[in-house]
Amino acid sequence: MGSPTPLESGRRGEKIRGDVWMSFEPGEQSLELNLQSKLETLFGDSTRQLLLELCQGAGLKTGCLMVEDSGAYPFVLRARLESLLRLVLEDPRLELPVECNVTGKDALNTNPVPDRPRRSRLYLPGNEPKYMLHAAIHGPDGLILDLEDSVAPSAKHDACSLVRHALWSLDFESCERMVRINQGKDGIKDLASLGNAPFELVLIPKVETAEEVVAVAEAAPEKLLMPILESAAGVQNAPSIAAAHESVVALTLGLEDLTADLGVVKTPKGMETLFARSFVVQAAKAQGLQAIDSVYGDVADETGLRASVQEAKAIGFEGKGCVHPRQIRIVHEEFAPSEKELEKARKIVAAFEEAEAQGLGVVSLGSKMIDPPVVKRALNLVRQAEKNS
Repeated sequence: MGSPTPLESGRRGEKIRGDVWMSFEPGEQSLELNLQSKLETLFGDSTRQLLLELCQGAGLKTGCLMVEDSGAYPFVLRARLESLLRLVLEDPRLELPVECNVTGKDALNTNPVPDRPRRSRLYLPGNEPKYMLHAAIHGPDGLILDLEDSVAPSAKHDACSLVRHALWSLDFESCERMVRINQGKDGIKDLASLGNAPFELVLIPKVETAEEVVAVAEAAPEKLLMPILESAAGVQNAPSIAAAHESVVALTLGLEDLTADLGVVKTPKGMETLFARSFVVQAAKAQGLQAIDSVYGDVADETGLRASVQEAKAIGFEGKGCVHPRQIRIVHEEFAPSEKELEKARKIVAAFEEAEAQGLGVVSLGSKMIDPPVVKRALNLVRQAEKNS
């Protein structure tokens, strides 16, 4: 007979800051709270009151709750307690009241925009509150609260509650709020655990079939989807995955897993994945979707990152993943059109609008005829520049 699952949540240790660890021991006595806090003088009483009120509201009236607080924000306290109570009360969908500080649009009515700019998306480990607090200040187009690879298997339960409360409590400003769920049935459970948390887009990892996408679309009917292709099978099925559901807005890749699946070594030049990346771009564009490149893992190599983004742009990608805030500026700079490119595009758009106003079917710039694909590319470039400004 195996050992019972420890009734605990959160993180503790000498180096832990801004987090909290909790443990529960069942008992018949009235609920007892044993709190040790580094902020006892300032917030000890209010923390006790908050935790006891939340326990009472959830129906926990007996036993002993032990808490080691290393300066956690209220949303972290709520999240860690929710994670613990889901174990104690054996209710994986238990939801404690959130601290709702979301500004702007009504948080319950997020407004997903299928074609919004996605030049950069910054990954945030889903069980690390310190990285979430001021993430929007770095200005990425999207923020990914990650429940998959950046979270240890033993911490995934905790991460779900933390991500749920962070989405309600933190103001991510104009950043698109994204969540990377786990693979397959675990990902469907993640979505159920998140409830109606306010976010716009779901990243689906290790997708290999259209059916996997449809399953997520049915579990999250109000969300946009971005499948991540991380295997030879996933890349091979990119066209059907791109066409799987109307909520799919982009395709991206995970090159670490892909190269492992191919049995090759991932190199800075990336020739070993050039076919896969080009094929994914073709599959995305054929369905009118965005093609988003994988991450560049060497945070210290800014020169290499620039070269990688330049190559991605040349292939047809419109964005790139970021593993560190310092990468965002470079990604935006390299995906931006040059002044010369933008000036030419504006002239083509002006010529197109003039021809359209005159009822002409042919667009010309000076003595040169402009083909429809060139006009379309110029229109897209100008519109994208306006969105990014």
